[in-house]
Amino acid sequence: MTIAYWFLATPLAAFYLYAGALKATRDRDRLRPMMAWVDRVPLPAVRALGVAELLGAAGLLLPPAVGVAPGLAVAAAVGFVLLQTGAIAVHLTGGDRRVALNAGLLAAAAATVWPAAAGM
Repeated sequence: MTIAYWFLATPLAAFYLYAGALKATRDRDRLRPMMAWVDRVPLPAVRALGVAELLGAAGLLLPPAVGVAPGLAVAAAVGFVLLQTGAIAVHLTGGDRRVALNAGLLAAAAATVWPAAAGM
């Protein structure tokens, strides 16, 4: 179970560390080429999503790595499932049908919940 968790959680956390750092630090003009939806969302909300992604990535990696509060890894994985569910809705309501990345991240986060909840 441990190998399955780390196999899923490590690239997922790496993605969210990168994406969260971009959302938390870049201005709207530098985000727009990668994330067309930023014009429809207030900048403080984009920043909050970035911070949430950074915290979620830490929650996927740190608790299992140090063996303290492993339930936080489950919460982080469930949080990413909810985040991607909302992301898909934002894309679809904005007329953007390119949700393959979001669907893949949703599936990866959902698959990460099971080994995390099983206690690795």
